[in-house]
Amino acid sequence: MEEPYELRHANEPSDVRPKPAPQVYEQEHPADPPAAAGDEVVQSAGVASPAVASVPLSRGLSGKLLLFTAVFVLLAEILIFPPSAAHFRANWLGDKLGSAAAAGRVLIETADGPVDGSSRDRILNDTGVRFIAVHDNEMSRVVAGPDDALSVDASIAMSEARRPIASIPATFRTLFSDGERILRVYGEVADSPGKIYEIVLAEAPLHSGLVAYSRNVALLSLLVSAITASLVFFVIMRLFIAPIRRMTRSMLIYSQDPSDRSRILKPSGRGDEIGVAEDQLAAMQFQLTDALDQQRRLADLGLAVSKINHDMRNILSVAQILTERLERSSDPMVQRFGPRLVQTMDRAIAYANNVLEYGKSRERPPDRRRLKLGTLIEEVRQLAEIEAEAVEFRNEVEPDFEVDADAEQLFRVINNLCRNAIEAMVNESDRPGLIRRLTVSARRQGAVAFIRISDTGPGLPQKALENLFTAFRGSARSGGTGLGLAIAHELVRAHGGQLELMESRGGHTCFCIELPDAPIRFRARKDTLI
Repeated sequence: MEEPYELRHANEPSDVRPKPAPQVYEQEHPADPPAAAGDEVVQSAGVASPAVASVPLSRGLSGKLLLFTAVFVLLAEILIFPPSAAHFRANWLGDKLGSAAAAGRVLIETADGPVDGSSRDRILNDTGVRFIAVHDNEMSRVVAGPDDALSVDASIAMSEARRPIASIPATFRTLFSDGERILRVYGEVADSPGKIYEIVLAEAPLHSGLVAYSRNVALLSLLVSAITASLVFFVIMRLFIAPIRRMTRSMLIYSQDPSDRSRILKPSGRGDEIGVAEDQLAAMQFQLTDALDQQRRLADLGLAVSKINHDMRNILSVAQILTERLERSSDPMVQRFGPRLVQTMDRAIAYANNVLEYGKSRERPPDRRRLKLGTLIEEVRQLAEIEAEAVEFRNEVEPDFEVDADAEQLFRVINNLCRNAIEAMVNESDRPGLIRRLTVSARRQGAVAFIRISDTGPGLPQKALENLFTAFRGSARSGGTGLGLAIAHELVRAHGGQLELMESRGGHTCFCIELPDAPIRFRARKDTLI
């Protein structure tokens, strides 16, 4: 379609780039003081809150949450701004084209002849354009315009301007321009289908409108960001940050004196993940306090045992001298039990010396040798018969069965297990007719020896099963300490083996000692052979 009016298009630059945005340098803000009203002070009942390390708002979770929320809302507004600015530009141009088309139609329909100069100027001033023309399939007509030819800098089709994404570059070109260009705009209007209206106008009003729109959007974005960030901040602060801060304060206060039970966190009773964390933290604090109390009692007990052993060693030394003199007696009964008594006294003195040497229940490394297990079990049986003759002791270990172990420590392991079984069966002496039998057997599988100690006692109580091999908690009888199983378990593990409870029920209890042979050091063996 040919242009109905002579328009001279000035050379338009092919690439118009927006001015670079000013560079913003991030300034270092001073750390905010700890919030007084916003921080929740955690105090346990009866405990004054000590000076606890606090995190400033600028480095705390709440400050980071507020900052990131505001930044993300602003980022969303920035991403929305380009298409919204393009939409504003399209609406502004469409309004100009529509108002000029309406004025042109009125003027054409009411005028009997050519439009006079006063009417033309009034239309151009009212619509804010410099030129109005209309085109259809039959003709093209200039509605209003100057007598001289106009020079335009850019042509804009409304069909392109109404595409938000495609018109974003042109929108920014207008926004960052100086507003001195002359624009030609053409397209259809809603009231006149099939007709194309054309206007020529200055870019300055559109530029001013885009600047004002951008300023309003920026202010509105800041306001929305502040409101949204504040709402999100207060909601998450209430639901998450405050409980986390409460747990943090509780941990800091508790760490100053873990033995004080009043410093333990009191769970809020929530049913979500925060509530589960509070319950678990409180449970761990209770367990740690109990462990510290037990450790303190054990330390006191260790000191007391060391003092008792010091005096007991002196008494046992005197008893040993008297026992050796008693062994020279010609009485057959004395001749029978004298060596056993001397051996027992020697072991008691050795135990006392070990306790005094180490100052606690730490055992020395095992001195492993090849030994006959049957002979060691026989020593245990002889001691057991002295204490409880009503218990049948069966030694089913083969005479030539050998193990690789420390003889003294293995004797203590088997003796502790056998004594526990005998004591459990002796406690049922008021029930006649019960079979009281203790059986020790052994078998070998490769380089591992398995020693089984079974009895026909009442079995272990539930408390002992739950705290098996735990000192002072795994006792199988009232008034016991549970040290026997704890010592046996420690000595077996020192040999690289395992002590397991195979079965425990009324009428049958069975422990199994898994005792591997000491590994061979091939380099040392090679050196000895060479």
